[in-house]
Formats: sequence, structure tokens, C-alpha cells
Amino acid sequence: MYLDFFGFEEKPFNLIPDPRFVFLSRNHKEAFAHLLYGIDNHAGFIALTGEVGSGKTTVLRALLNQLDAERYRTALIFNPGLSPPELLKSINREFGIPASAADGSSPLDALNSFLLQQNADGRTVVLVIDEAQGLEARALEQIRLISNLETDREKLIQIVLAGQPELAQLLRQKDLRQLSQRITVRCHLEPMDFQDTAAYVRHRIEVAGGKGANLFSRSALKRIHSYSGGLPRLINVACDRALLAGYTRDAARIDRRIGSAGIRDLRQNRTAPSRIRPSLLIPALVIVLAVFASAVYVAWQGFILPFKASPPAVATEAQPKMETAPTGEAFTRLIAAELGAVSEADSAREAFNVLAGLWKVPPVAGSAAWDPANGMERAAAERKLRLYRFSGNLGALSRINCPAALELNLPGVPGSRFVALVSLDQDRLAVDPPLGGRKSILFHEMERHWSGKGFLLWRDFFDLQGKVKPGSTEESVRQLQGLLGAAGTYNDSPTGVYDSGTLAAVRAFQFSRGLQQDGLAGGQTLMSLYAAVDRFTMPRLGTGRK
Repeated sequence: MYLDFFGFEEKPFNLIPDPRFVFLSRNHKEAFAHLLYGIDNHAGFIALTGEVGSGKTTVLRALLNQLDAERYRTALIFNPGLSPPELLKSINREFGIPASAADGSSPLDALNSFLLQQNADGRTVVLVIDEAQGLEARALEQIRLISNLETDREKLIQIVLAGQPELAQLLRQKDLRQLSQRITVRCHLEPMDFQDTAAYVRHRIEVAGGKGANLFSRSALKRIHSYSGGLPRLINVACDRALLAGYTRDAARIDRRIGSAGIRDLRQNRTAPSRIRPSLLIPALVIVLAVFASAVYVAWQGFILPFKASPPAVATEAQPKMETAPTGEAFTRLIAAELGAVSEADSAREAFNVLAGLWKVPPVAGSAAWDPANGMERAAAERKLRLYRFSGNLGALSRINCPAALELNLPGVPGSRFVALVSLDQDRLAVDPPLGGRKSILFHEMERHWSGKGFLLWRDFFDLQGKVKPGSTEESVRQLQGLLGAAGTYNDSPTGVYDSGTLAAVRAFQFSRGLQQDGLAGGQTLMSLYAAVDRFTMPRLGTGRK
């Protein structure tokens, strides 16, 4: 639609990974270097984590393209829902190993023979498993057994596990400690900063044939960076919509006004009217459009709700107090003194107890030996809740829409300190306990000290996590379908079968919340689903306590 208007040869902001559009930010380059180091030094196991849309697949594809076919044999697995035997067969198939050996050897023996031959030929074998947070514990154990294939001097196969932050949580499980201990190289993809975001947009424009290096103004790019949180996928969506808004307004340049209009369209579900007569649409297209319409409708809910006004206690804080309160370095020194006066354990316990109060469950009593991460996990389980270990930005938190305990790093204060995030507004957040006498903190003030990590409490009301997956036929699937129906992405009567329609509905919901569209009902998807359905009594960031 807008290609000729802006002089593009192709769409610059497609969501489909294309090696020609690969752009490695500083953080991507660092992760890339870690991966290469681990592979070339035969580390055995390497873990790459990153938030949804952070560019993990981009880094992995760049890595595989970088590896010389004469020196490396590579395989990419992108189906984490496989059983251990299916996973092994899939690995062999990707390496070109025959499904059934002439001598009747097992798939594992066939893989071992292949690895020995490659080693003898001087090649390094690399196995990359993407979306590894979806692997079952039994499948991870199968991968550990594969890693045992080695010579007297070195590992025969280098294994890269890539996934969302849930992967790190999965690997911390007690029964997977043998595998976790073997991971010698770990790297985490952080969102791009503004400078890298601007360079990323210019790069994609140039690859697509665009000639205007300044097609997007600096103010428009700042607006897009703020909306996307530096996540490449959301940058693509926002830029594409901004170009469409520019085209419809005959604007040769995307300024802040046009960029904001595009983002506003995303949040308000403003779609251009179709010029195709409904009578000409084939049935398959009608189905596709119906699914898409449902997804966009839920997207409207997902993007609008987290940014509604905070509870009155936050929104009506007296302005004179805000004007006289310390800011900048003075504010930093004040909160460092406040939080430095309490231990890391006490700080974590206090933040957890704030969240416990929101969930109306008993607080945790004082204990000097209380470990923040493990302590929170145990305390959550004792209260019939789940703990989600978050890594990302405030935009991602707003889309999940659940209060969180944020990990802060403060100058002159060893270790971490914690504060509970209880609500989000347009440009500020509410915290408990107050920092520097202020409960309402501006985004930029918090981002100076927030590590990007935190902990969320949530309740799996139907106990669905780990029980529902494509192909499942049980009552829990019927409950999942009911949730998807309430969220607006599943329009059929619940069947109790995790079929293609259910998979499409899950993906539509994930799309609406900026989640990885893998069709799997994992922790983050379920958490967001419960938050999207009004009938559940639970605390929410954007709407206060429901």
C-alpha cells in the first residue's frame, strides 16, 4: 500500500525473519560473541534467554549463517512440544541421519556414530533448540544424555538452549540441576536502547530500498522506542503502522504526530475499510479474517487497559509535595540510604508481603536466612500461588498486568533491594513501600535503578500450566477454551480437544499481548489470560485491585 509512496522496493518492517534485514545491536553483538565463544571452546551447553520479541531468533539465525559449513555441522530445532523419542528422531533428521540404521542400532547410537565421524573429520557439531522453555523435563533429560556423547578430550556436540526467561526458571528446578550445572556460558538479551532503536529503523529502511535516512524524525523514534520498550518485534509493528498513517495523511516524513497516530491506531483498533467485496472472499479467507479480527480486538483490550489511570491514591498525590521532593541524584542518594539500611532479605520479604496483601494471603514472618528468589518461590507455593521470574521492561510488565516485586541496584548498596510495583499509569508507577517519601515515581527515575528483573505472584485458577498442549484431550483443555472465549479469541463451543482452532485462538491472544506466538499455554500466557478475564478476583496493575 505505502511502498510506492515512500519509494520502498519491499516492506521494511515485516515480522518474518529475513537474514537480509539482520541488525545486531550492541547487546545482540555481545550475545553473539558469547555464543561463538562457547561453541569454539567446546563449552558443551550454552543458554540464551530473552524476552518475547527481543531478537533471540535473529541472533540464532545470524549465528548459523556465520558458521562455515566446512567446519561446522548445524541443526535447528523449533518444536519444543516433542516427546523425548520424537525429539531424538527430529535431531537425527535435521543432521541427515537415516531414520532406521541398516545394522539395527538405536537412534542414540546412530547419533553417536555420526558425531564420532564428524569429530574425526575435524568438524564441530552444533545443535540449537529454540523456544526451549517449552521443553518437558523428560525432553531436557534426553538432551543431557545427548551431551554425554564425548571423547576422552572433548564434547562431541555443542548444544545451545534458547528461550524466554522462563527457561532460566525451568533450569533451576531441582531435578534438572545436573543439566543446569553443565551450562558454562549464559547470556541474556536486553531490549535495545534508543540509539540502537534508531539505527535499527534506519537499517531496515535502507535494506528495503528506502532513500530517506531521516524518514522518521528523532521525536517519532523516541515515541516508537517508548511504546516498544526496545523490543524489535514491537518496533516493527509500530513503524509499519506509522508508515501507513503517513501514507493515509500524505505525509512524506514521519514526525512525532504521525508516529503517535500510528501507535494510537494500534491501541484503538482503527483498521482501514476493506475494498474487497465480501461476496468474493473464499471461505478460507473469511476464517483467517475472523481470527485476525478477534486478535486485534483483544489487542485493543491488551494495549488500552494497562495504561488506564491508576487508583485515586496515586493519581491524586499532592503536586506541591512532588515539587519539593528530591529528584535526580538527590533522590538516588535518599533511596539508597533508605534501602541500604535494611538487608536484601528484609527488603525482598517486605516487597513479597505487599504482593501477598494484594492477593489476600498471609505475609511471611521475619527470618534472617530468607533467600529472596528461593524464599519467594517457597512462600508462594505454601500460599497456593505461583512465582514468575520476570526479565524485561515496564512495557512488558504492563501487558502482563500483574503487580510485581522489582529488583533495584543502588549505588553504594551491595547486593539488590526490592520494592513492590502496585500500579502503572501513563508516565509513572506506584510503589510500596514509598521511596524517598514518594509512592508515585516517574518511569525514568525508576529505570535508573531497576535491573529489569523482578518477581510476579499469580494464581493458576484452573491448574492448567503443564497440562494443556496441542493434541491434549481433557477437561483442562475445555477450561482453557473457556478462558480464550472470554478473552474474545475462541468463538466455538468448548470441545476439550487442543485442536488447530484452539492453537489459533492461543496465538491470537498471544499476539494481542505482545507474547511469543507459539500456541502454547505457558505461564506467561496463562497469567495474562487470567488478568484479561474479569471474573477472576486478582490484583491488576492497570485497574487497581479487582
